[in-house]
This record gives sequence, C-alpha cells and structure tokens, in this order.
Amino acid sequence: MTDAKSRDRQNLEIFCWPELMRIFQDLVQLAMVSPTNLSQQLRSELFTMASIAAGCQHCQAHGAYSLQLMGVDSDRIRDIWTFEQSTEFSEAEKAALRLARDGALVPNMVEPGHFADLRRHYSDRQIVEMLAVISLAGWYNRWNNSIATVTDHESVEWAEANLKAVGWELGKHAGAAHEQRRKHPRSTDPDRIEY
Repeated sequence: MTDAKSRDRQNLEIFCWPELMRIFQDLVQLAMVSPTNLSQQLRSELFTMASIAAGCQHCQAHGAYSLQLMGVDSDRIRDIWTFEQSTEFSEAEKAALRLARDGALVPNMVEPGHFADLRRHYSDRQIVEMLAVISLAGWYNRWNNSIATVTDHESVEWAEANLKAVGWELGKHAGAAHEQRRKHPRSTDPDRIEY
C-alpha cells in the first residue's frame, strides 16, 4: 500500500472511537496482562503465532518485540516461526502454538485432535484463556492489516535486526514521516509516544 493509497489512515485507528477503545483496553488487560493460569510469555507467544498465521507483519513485530521486552531470548522468539522443528518449545507449548496457528487461519483449521492434545497438558480454563488470546490477536490482525497501521520505529528496528532470517518484512505497515511513532506501546522509555 503506497502512502497515497493509505492517506490519513491514522484517522481510522481504534483510538478514534474512545468508547470502543476503553472496552478493548479492558479486554487486552484481561487476556494479555492480568495474572491468569497461563504465563504472560506464553500468551505473547500465542499472540505472535496467531499474527504469523494471519499474515499481519505489524502484529508480528509488536508481539515479537513485546517478548523481547519481557526478556525472552531472540532465538526462542525467532523459533516461533518454525516451532514444530524447534527444541526451544516443550510438547505442551507446541500444542498451544498449533492451536494459535490453526485457529488464526481462514478457514479455521482447529479440529477435535487439537483439544485432545491440549488436554494432555492444560486445563479447560487454560485452553479458554488461549482461545481468548488467539481471538484478540484476530481482532488486532484484521484491524491493523485492513488499514495498514504504521508500525513504530522501535518494533521495526528490532524486527529488521532479528526476524529477517524467518522472512519478516515491514510491507504495507511503513508510513510517511507524519505517521511515524518512535516507541512501542509497552516501551519502558518514559518519553514513549502513546497511541
């Protein structure tokens, strides 16, 4: 998408509907941040895997960079793209990542076998929490890919340095100078630019 074709896309971001944004922030807090029966790291890995399957480079960069901010090793983050062959993930984590991958595809590819495999490692409540993260990723993926949301410099720089080997590209999420944000939403830098 060229800048001319995506002009004023910032006017289509979720922040332009404050009531929806507040409700959505509560959902993000509950599914991704609040203490649950799943680690925050696994939830972010599931979000990233769902974004890979959906093809949203913006959310892939944000999910992967969020993991880096948590202190997750870059090799493990990169291995999300090839988790089936990776030794970085346990069989339980691979079952969860399969659910995220296959649940994010259109048409959905989740089958009863996914749940049988998951139930060897997780409670039904944990599986529900996984489904919430995958569904949340789907919302973000659809919205951000539809308007080609501009990805912040911080996430782009990290992704370009660490994810090129797995085929990550910024694609349509590059933007004109006036659209740029310097910081990731979870950046610990006190002067981060919120959006």
